[in-house]
Amino acid sequence: MAPPDEHPPTEAPKELPTSYGLATATFVVVSSMVGTGVLTTSGYTAFAVGSNAWMLGLWAVGAVIALCGALSLAELAAAIPRSGGDYVFLYEAYGPLAAFLSGWVSFLIGFGAPIAATSVAAGEYLLRPLGLDEQTSLIGRRLVATGLILLFGHLHGRTRTGSVGVHGAATIVKVGLLSALAIAGIVAGWGRWENLADAPAVGQVDGNLVLAAFASLVYVYYSYTGWNAAAYLAGEIESPQKRLPQAIFLGIAGVVVLYLAMNLFYALAVTPGDLAEVVSRAEAAGDDSPMSRLAPIAEIASTRLFGPRVGAALSIVIGLTLLASLSAFILTGPRVAYAMARAGQFPKVAARLSGSAQTPAVATAMQISWSLILLWTGTFEQIIIYAGVGLALFSMLTITSVYALRIRRPDLHRPFRTPGYPVVPAIYLTATSSLTIAVCIQKPQEAIAALASIAVGVPFFFGWRWLSRRRASGPASV
Repeated sequence: MAPPDEHPPTEAPKELPTSYGLATATFVVVSSMVGTGVLTTSGYTAFAVGSNAWMLGLWAVGAVIALCGALSLAELAAAIPRSGGDYVFLYEAYGPLAAFLSGWVSFLIGFGAPIAATSVAAGEYLLRPLGLDEQTSLIGRRLVATGLILLFGHLHGRTRTGSVGVHGAATIVKVGLLSALAIAGIVAGWGRWENLADAPAVGQVDGNLVLAAFASLVYVYYSYTGWNAAAYLAGEIESPQKRLPQAIFLGIAGVVVLYLAMNLFYALAVTPGDLAEVVSRAEAAGDDSPMSRLAPIAEIASTRLFGPRVGAALSIVIGLTLLASLSAFILTGPRVAYAMARAGQFPKVAARLSGSAQTPAVATAMQISWSLILLWTGTFEQIIIYAGVGLALFSMLTITSVYALRIRRPDLHRPFRTPGYPVVPAIYLTATSSLTIAVCIQKPQEAIAALASIAVGVPFFFGWRWLSRRRASGPASV
C-alpha cells in the first residue's frame, strides 16, 4: 500500500456510482439541517438570554452565518465535486494532516454526535406521552435510540434504491408536518405579541448577557449545520458543478423560513419565565439535569397552546419526523470514513463496498458503532455542545480553504464563485470564532472534550502513516 499522503482523494480513479439527483441532494441538505436543533435547543437559548426577542434575533443571525458559509462552500463543492466533503477540500488546500483531522472530526463529532443526539431526541419525544419517571425514561430513550440507529444503519449500509426512496419520503413528510405545526402554532398564538416585547433595555445589557448570547449561538449554529451535507455525496450526484450549489441554496432558503416560523410559534406559546419555572420545578424535584427538561420545547409549546392531549399526540409525530434527520446523518456520515480509507488515511476495510448495492457498508458499521458509544456515555446537552464546538472549529478551517485555494490554485476551474468574496467568508469566520470562544468560557468541560477528541487525531495520523509506509516497504512490495 502506498504512503497515505501520496495520493490525494481527488485523484482516485474510481468513485461511487453517480445515481443521486438534485431532489435527493436537496433532501439531504434539508433533512440534515431540520431536526434535533430546532426541536430541542430553542428552550435553552430563550432561557439563557431571558428574552424571546433575543432568541428570535439569534436565529436570524444564525441564518446569516449559515448563508455566508454556504456561499463559500458552494465554490469549493463545485470546483472539487468528489465524495467526502470537507475532507477533500482540505486535502487540496492544506495537505493530508488537515484533511485527516477534518475527517477525524467529522467521524467522531460531525456525524457521530448528531446521530447520537438525534436518536435520543426522537426517543424523548416518542416516549414523553407515557409519563415515565426520570430513570426509566433515560433507559427507555437510549434503548429506542439504539434500535433506530441500528435500523437505519442496516438500511443505508445494504441498499441504495431503498435508501433514496425512504430518505426522500421521510424528508417530505417531516418538512410538511413541521410546517403545518408552525402555522397552526402561530395561528393559535396570534395576538400574544407581548411575548415578543421582552428585549432588555439598553441599560440592562451587560457583558454577561452578551457572553450568554454568543454562547447560545452554539445551539443555533448546531441547528443550522447540515448545509454542507450534500457535499459529502458530491461524487455520487449527477452534474455536481451545477446541482450542488442549487441544492445548497434551495435547502437553506426553505430551512430558514421554517426555522423562523417554528421559533415564532415557540415564542408565542411560552415566555422565558415559563421556562425558568420548568427548570425550577425540576431542581426542586431533585433532577440531576434540570436543563434537560427544556429539550422537548416543541411539546412544551404545543401543550401550552393546544392542551395536553394534542401535545402528547404531537410529541409522537415530532419524534417520527426526527427519523428523517437520523436517516440523513447515517447516509452521509460513512462517506467520510470511505474517502479517508481510499486515501490510505483510515483502515482499508472502510473503503470496501458491499456487493451489487455498492454501498460503504463497513464504514457505516464503524460510524454507528461510535455513535452508540456517545449515546450511552453522555447527556443530550453535552453531546450537542461537544458537537457544536468541534464542528465550528473545523468548519472555519474549511472556509479558509476558499482563500487558500484562490491563492495556491488560481487556475482551478470554478463553475461557481463566492459572491462578495472576500467579505462573505470573513463574516462567517468572525461570527463562528466569536461564538466558539464564548462557549469555551461558559462550557469548558464540553469544549475540552471536543478539543481532546481533535488532538487525539494527530498521533493517530502519524502512527497510521508510519504503519502504512512500513507495510509498503515490506517484503510484499519488493
